[in-house]
Amino acid sequence: QVQLVESGGGLVQAGGSLRLSCAASGRTFNMYAMGWFRQAPGKEREFVATIIRTGGSTDYADSVKGRFTISTDNAKNTVYLQMNSPKPEDTAVYYCAAKRFWSGPSRLTVSSMDYWGKGTLVTVSS
Repeated sequence: QVQLVESGGGLVQAGGSLRLSCAASGRTFNMYAMGWFRQAPGKEREFVATIIRTGGSTDYADSVKGRFTISTDNAKNTVYLQMNSPKPEDTAVYYCAAKRFWSGPSRLTVSSMDYWGKGTLVTVSS
């Protein structure tokens, strides 16, 4: 099994910056991809960004492209989400997720992921 623990959430001012971290432990060998998803109150959980562990290919939701950056430190089994110029509409619980095996070239979705963290709340104030 794989355990994922998020950290770094909190209150941030619009236009500021925040970095989320996700530490993975357990059977992480050859994990295919890591990603970030978010869920606002009353909304469905949605895709934010993913990164392929081998090669470093990234994918971003249109709503965050150019503002957020996903990256990994494979030696530390950690994935990050750098949030620059956040907006109030970015307020949500942010979840770290991981996928074990490659299943095709399509975008990774909520239903694609195998493991989930408990989430960390990000609140963006104006």
